[in-house]
Amino acid sequence: MERRSFLRGAVIGTSAAAFGGSLWQSAAVAAPAQPGAGPYGALGAADANGIQLPAGFTSRVIARSGQTVTGTSYAWHNAPDGGACFADGTGWIYVSNSEINPSGGASAVKFNSSGTVTDAYRILSGTRQNCAGGKTPWNTWLSCEEVSLGYVYETNPWGGTATRRDAMGRFKHEAAAADPVRQAIYLTEDETDGCFYRFLPTTWGNLSSGTLQVFKAGTATSGTFTWQNVPDPDGSPTTTRNQVSGAKRFNGGEGCYYANDTVWFTTKGDNRVWQVNLAAGTYELAYDDSLVSGGGAPLTGVDNITGTSSGDLFVAEDGGNMEICVITPDDIVAPFLRITGQSGSEITGPAFSPDGTRLYFSSQRGTSGSSSGGITYEVTGPFRA
Repeated sequence: MERRSFLRGAVIGTSAAAFGGSLWQSAAVAAPAQPGAGPYGALGAADANGIQLPAGFTSRVIARSGQTVTGTSYAWHNAPDGGACFADGTGWIYVSNSEINPSGGASAVKFNSSGTVTDAYRILSGTRQNCAGGKTPWNTWLSCEEVSLGYVYETNPWGGTATRRDAMGRFKHEAAAADPVRQAIYLTEDETDGCFYRFLPTTWGNLSSGTLQVFKAGTATSGTFTWQNVPDPDGSPTTTRNQVSGAKRFNGGEGCYYANDTVWFTTKGDNRVWQVNLAAGTYELAYDDSLVSGGGAPLTGVDNITGTSSGDLFVAEDGGNMEICVITPDDIVAPFLRITGQSGSEITGPAFSPDGTRLYFSSQRGTSGSSSGGITYEVTGPFRA
C-alpha cells in the first residue's frame, strides 16, 4: 500500500473541502491507518446531551424527530440520515435525508450568521428510504433511495421542485460525490455484492442525461482500475451490478467523499475505507478494521464519511461504539466523539458548516431505538483548518 500524503488546499469550486495534491508518494509504503493519539486529544466525560467530546468542543441539539424545530413551525422528519451543508449568504443550510419507507424524502434547517436557526422545511417528499446522497458543485442535494431499483433525486436546499434523475441508474443507491475535474458523480451501492459507479453527465451541471459506468478491477485490495459503460442503467431485467463482466464487488457500499483527485468510499460489510486515486488510476485501502495492529479497532460499523480542508477524514459509525472517528493525513485513526446511551442507533449525516467550525450529524434512532426518536446535533469547536 502507498501512504496517502495531503497538501492543504482551497475548496475546488463549491463541491467539497480540498485535500492536497501529492496523494501517493511512491517512496512511502505503509499499511492502512492504524490507531494512535488523535489531533484533538482524549474524549472527556459525556455532556448534557450524552456526547463525549475533546476539550474545547461543545454540542447542542438542533432537531428531534416528530418535534417542532425550535424557532420554526416545522416538525423534523423521522430517521434522519445523510446530510450536507450549503452556504446561504452570511448563514448556511443543513440538509438531511429521511430513511423511512414509504415517505422518505429530505428536510432542511436554515441558520443565520451566528448559528441561530431561522427556518426549517421539507425539500423532498413521496420517495422511499432516502439514505445518503451528496452535494453538487452547483449547490443541489442528491438524495438517494436505498431500495432495489431506487432512484437519485436532485433537490433544492432552498425548497421548490425536486427532479428524479433516471439517467443516474436504478439500483440500491447509497451515497454520491461530485468530481468537478473529471465532471463525474461517483455512486455507491448498498449490496453485499455491490459495485462502485460513476455518472458522466452529457453536460456538466445538468444531470438529465449522461453515461453510467462501473468500476472494474481485480479481486485484490489494491491495484489499477478502469471504467466500463453499464449497458442498461435502469437495472431491469438485469441489475446494473450484473451487466458488466469484471465489475469489482464491494461489500455494502456506504459513504462517499471526493477532494483533489481522490475519492474515498466506505463498505460496511467489511469495515473498510477505500481510497481511489483518480489521476493515477489506482486504488487501495485507507482503513481496514481487520488490519489494525495491537488490539481492538477504534472504528467499526464504518458508514458515512466527510472531510476537512486539513486533510482529516471523519467517519461515522453505524453501531460500533456510536463514534465519529477521524483518520488523519498521516494515517492515524482515533475517536473524535462518542454518543452515550444510544446503543440501538447509528450516527448519520456528518457535514461541516461552510466555514469548517461546526459539524452536523444525527443519531438516527436516538435513545428510543426507533426511527421516530432521531436527534440531529451540532458540535462546535477548534477544528483544524
